[in-house]
Amino acid sequence: MSNGNKGARDPNVALLIDADNASPEHLDEVLLVLGELGTINIRRAYGNWAKASLKGWGDLSGLHSIVPMQQFDVVKGKSATDMRMTIDAMDLLYRGNVDGFGIMSSDSDFLPLAQRIREDGLPVYGFGTAKTPLSFRQACTRFFDIAALVADQHVEGQTEKQVEERPVDEALLELLGHAYKASERDEDGYTTLSELGQRAKAVSSFATRNYGYTRLSDLLRAMPNFDVKTGPDDRLLVKRLR
Repeated sequence: MSNGNKGARDPNVALLIDADNASPEHLDEVLLVLGELGTINIRRAYGNWAKASLKGWGDLSGLHSIVPMQQFDVVKGKSATDMRMTIDAMDLLYRGNVDGFGIMSSDSDFLPLAQRIREDGLPVYGFGTAKTPLSFRQACTRFFDIAALVADQHVEGQTEKQVEERPVDEALLELLGHAYKASERDEDGYTTLSELGQRAKAVSSFATRNYGYTRLSDLLRAMPNFDVKTGPDDRLLVKRLR
């Protein structure tokens, strides 16, 4: 829902953490990426804090100003965390003060929540492991593999040659190829980087950071299948080579 005058400030993002199903070891990377997409004014971690397994989250709550939300296990062996998170997310959505949501979880139970939030026109940024079901990944506006975010920190220290030696991901090549075909191209076969990126994100939870890059232009330059150049109006242009 919209307040009508949000353009004058950074997007207000709510980070909701499924502490029962997410590791505190990756919190720094999540905060770094989500902080680039807006101001994280709402930070909540949900779980049964009586469990010893959540001690790591408890230690970080004060350090990163995360509000611990207690949810006891109503039935033994079954967590009610996802229901509590969903209720709170819908409450925040209807207040109309949030511009986007970050959901840190690998649980497919949050698929309906992501879909519902996006129906109101708000972005959903998912953060989970490689085992996160594809259905939840695709329901997010952008989904980030937290292991790839950690790897991205190491890539920054590599040389350009080392980065370029990465093997081409066939699924990624297919996605970008379809986006290129759907984009408007000039007589030389070039399309704008911005249009290609928008079309890729329109059909997928595509995020360049999942492949170790912060910018789409750097990712494409590392792929021999594309040529990237600067146009006369200083916009970046992309052409599929093979």
